[in-house]
Amino acid sequence: MSDCLDSWAVLAWLDGEEPAAEIVQRSLDQGRPAMSWINLVEVEYRVRRQHGPSEAGRTLSGLRELVREELPGVSRMRSVAALKADHSIALADCFAIATAAANGATLITGDPEIVDRAEQLPCPVTDARVPPYLERA
Repeated sequence: MSDCLDSWAVLAWLDGEEPAAEIVQRSLDQGRPAMSWINLVEVEYRVRRQHGPSEAGRTLSGLRELVREELPGVSRMRSVAALKADHSIALADCFAIATAAANGATLITGDPEIVDRAEQLPCPVTDARVPPYLERA
């Protein structure tokens, strides 16, 4: 099974926050995880706020080489609408979930909004706040 990254995971990786950085790096080393353009834009604007437009541009360019970027089509957006209607989850997070589900992938995140609802979601979720050797059964 492949992986999918959300913005929480990528931002933690960029900041070197463990254990998330190790988990994301392992995913990147194993191949190109999927990532919704909505979540890429979220990473870009957060880096831009903290470090300026030049750093945001460099970060986005680097990420695009490491992930399989996916621009959501109508079907994906309708899946996002259903997720948003059924769960109290941020819209960008719904794009990450829908992207993972569409790819039969595991979503890597540490966002409590997603992790706390993992059992109700249409894709497996890896909690990047938990070291791999302590993952929940």
